[in-house]
Amino acid sequence: MKRNIRLFFLAIFLVFSTLNLNSCSNRQEVVSCFPNVAINVVLNLNLPAYFNLQTVGGWIYVDEQSCGTRGLIVVRTINGFKIYDRNAPHLCPDTNTTLNIVNDIKIVCAQDNSEWILLTGQPTAVASVPPKTYLYNYDQNNNILSIYD
Repeated sequence: MKRNIRLFFLAIFLVFSTLNLNSCSNRQEVVSCFPNVAINVVLNLNLPAYFNLQTVGGWIYVDEQSCGTRGLIVVRTINGFKIYDRNAPHLCPDTNTTLNIVNDIKIVCAQDNSEWILLTGQPTAVASVPPKTYLYNYDQNNNILSIYD
């Protein structure tokens, strides 16, 4: 009986160990030379400058102080928002590594033509990692979007 219990716990341990080894949580989100910068931005979405964020698929660039390495891309999604850093996640910051929106559907890096889907950040060409994203809090009552890291 004790042997069966030991085998059972050994099997559970092996299953969880295997899941942990295959987990994406150990994946490097960005290249090691990607700057680690503090993010603290508050957007009042009632202002005309942020009108594009009222509808799903709408996006804006945010180039204020404390806005990532090269600014931010803020996108309204079905479930809320996505906030991307504008530096390509797979390249060290350089003159052509700033991400731009093309045709309102994809994010593109001019240096190597990497592409990502705007609404999800899923890579579609060249790069294998999504753009760096930041956390946010959305106050629906006041229409205030707070972005932080």
